[in-house]
Formats: sequence, structure tokens, C-alpha cells
Amino acid sequence: MSSIDLNMYNYFMGINKDLRHLLLNEAKTIKQLAEMANKISSKKFSADDISQKLNKGTMKYDEVKFLARVLGYEIEFKKIN
Repeated sequence: MSSIDLNMYNYFMGINKDLRHLLLNEAKTIKQLAEMANKISSKKFSADDISQKLNKGTMKYDEVKFLARVLGYEIEFKKIN
């Protein structure tokens, strides 16, 4: 794996770990998250699909952003100096 690939891997694994951390903070399971997401989205989410994407590190940014919002969080970018 090249350094660029490794950096992207670490970045996306961090996002997936962050989403799991939010689940723990809110005392929610992946199944509950999928149910909550299905109530407000036309896209169907399954617990298995979410779990697989988290485990493989293949969840897309827009999915993480949406699921974080479902849990009551938003992703924020801050400029660093």
C-alpha cells in the first residue's frame, strides 16, 4: 500500500470508528440506527449493510454524514493554520 493509499485508509477507518463511537455515546445499536434512518429516508438501510460497510471501511462520506445526523450530530470542518 502506498503512503497515499495508507493515509486514505487511515482517514476512512477513522470515520468509521467515529460513527461507531457515536453509536456508543447514544447507546444505540446498528439495528436501531438502521431503523431510525429508514424512518426519515427514502433510501433503505439495513443493519447488515451498515455493519459490513463499517467493518470494510467502505461507507461513503454522504452516508456517514446522514447517519451522524440521524444520531443528532453533524460533521464539521475546521481550517487548520
